Amino acid sequence: MPVAKIRGVNIRYQILGEQGPWVALITGGRHPHDEFVPLAKRIADAGYRVVLHDRRNTGGSDVLIDGDVAEETLWLDDLHELLKQLNAVPAFVGGSSAGARTAMRFYLRFRDAVRGLLLMRVTGGPFAAGRLPENYYGQFIKVAKQGGMAAICAHEQYQQRIKANPSNGERLMAMDPARYIAVMSNWLEQFNAGVNLPVMGVTEAELRSIAVPTVLIPGNDQTHSSKSGQLAAKLIPACQLHQLPTTDQEVPLIPYPDWAKYEDEIARVFVLHMKKAVL
Repeated sequence: MPVAKIRGVNIRYQILGEQGPWVALITGGRHPHDEFVPLAKRIADAGYRVVLHDRRNTGGSDVLIDGDVAEETLWLDDLHELLKQLNAVPAFVGGSSAGARTAMRFYLRFRDAVRGLLLMRVTGGPFAAGRLPENYYGQFIKVAKQGGMAAICAHEQYQQRIKANPSNGERLMAMDPARYIAVMSNWLEQFNAGVNLPVMGVTEAELRSIAVPTVLIPGNDQTHSSKSGQLAAKLIPACQLHQLPTTDQEVPLIPYPDWAKYEDEIARVFVLHMKKAVL
């Protein structure tokens, strides 16, 4: 698996497809990029080059708990540098959940680098606002306060990252727990500042400023409510809303792999959107 040195961090990535316009797809949560390989293969087979990567602190990339800016801002700058190294700018950029949020914010930060947006399972609403800060940051701050870095490394999520990249364990164990808690607390504060926006982390004015072709497929659980996707599509100028044959479910989260049966349709929608965008 290729690894790129991006702003001091080893980022694992994969390219599917050998020619055609570039596409960058970003998974949700802290999931590794492997989750999107089946979808990326479908898009690549239609004549595109698809870049998948593990964001820092996810998958097999380096875990580096450091920096004064928000963690999700670090993801934007890392992706921009990766795409530049691959000569993949401009690209269509998209993703699911946190990946959709990252794609929108990437456009807002690097407008000239984006040809269009491919969005799924947009995050928003009071349920997500109450759930995600604890899921991303709060729980780990508590673990570090109670058991230090040994307890952090023993946590299931960090065990996955250590297994995928053993150097992560060494790096984490060498970290001062007080520094870990301080950085995670700062990231939590910055994340919390955007949880009550129409789309988590993106203001209404920013949504209205999106000026590239955009397609949006709403989610159907409490974290990714269809209402959140519909609201985002209404605010983004000329956004194409595509509704899958799903019904809303009163469950906290439907894992993306459960959407596997819709991937043929998702790929067709994305490819048609991109073809129209380059006419």
